[in-house]
Amino acid sequence: MSNYLTTKELAELLRIGERKAYDLASSGEIPCVRAMGKLLFPKAEIIAWLNASRSGPQVAEPPLPPIVAGSHDPLLDWALRESGSGLATYYDGSFDGLTRLKDRNAQAAALHIHEDDGFNTQSLRDHLGEAPVVLYEVAKRQRGLLLAPKTTDISGFSDLRGRRVVLRQDSAASQHLFDAQLEAHGLTRDDLDPLPTCARTEEELAIALHDNKAEVGFGLGALAGLYNLGFAPTHSERLDLAIWRRAYFDEPMLKLLSFVQSERFSIRAAEFGGYDLSGLGTIHHNGASG
Repeated sequence: MSNYLTTKELAELLRIGERKAYDLASSGEIPCVRAMGKLLFPKAEIIAWLNASRSGPQVAEPPLPPIVAGSHDPLLDWALRESGSGLATYYDGSFDGLTRLKDRNAQAAALHIHEDDGFNTQSLRDHLGEAPVVLYEVAKRQRGLLLAPKTTDISGFSDLRGRRVVLRQDSAASQHLFDAQLEAHGLTRDDLDPLPTCARTEEELAIALHDNKAEVGFGLGALAGLYNLGFAPTHSERLDLAIWRRAYFDEPMLKLLSFVQSERFSIRAAEFGGYDLSGLGTIHHNGASG
């Protein structure tokens, strides 16, 4: 069925309402088939129809590499492997992911950037304007202070002065948020005793704490149970995938997005803990330009 679009998928692709998509099909203006009372739209024919409708010079865009960049998330990382999508990963933080997306060095980027009015949307616009990128919600998740197994006397940011801390790289959205929280509590990195090297993924941070290399780090609650860590929750955040629209309906991304809607994905999220899938699949942004 990945060779066909549903009415909802077609409407999202064309940035029109589902009612308008039905009208296009009814009037014979767009390729479609009817199966068991349901409208389906052959993807290859829709793309050909769009290409035939364009004006101006025909400029071929180079293919996007099959890479998901941006922030590391253990649940999404698991889904990328289990879905058989064939997509590779390059995790170096949300802001690095935006840069790679803008430079077309990735098909998608995982983001969890805290903003005044929500998450990710304004940062995406700041980096890519109204480029044809879809912002697809994966999950809401808990973030806070992860504590090494023998650390029991830290409950908030005000307790971090002089403590051994594992930090993230500067391109990580969590490090930006952590620095802002330090400032809000009258602290800077100079007041901490940080490890000489940062953790480049959420899992690296958790492993460093599990191995008692540090006392505390700003990480995901989902990893607390897995690595026998204490956890003091401080924030809820939204994890989105920013996806180039021309990759959104390609086979690798369709496999991934289909898998995250599956029961296996929900079960795995519950096993991790710290995830809320109630908004899974919500489109928070759909860039206009082509």
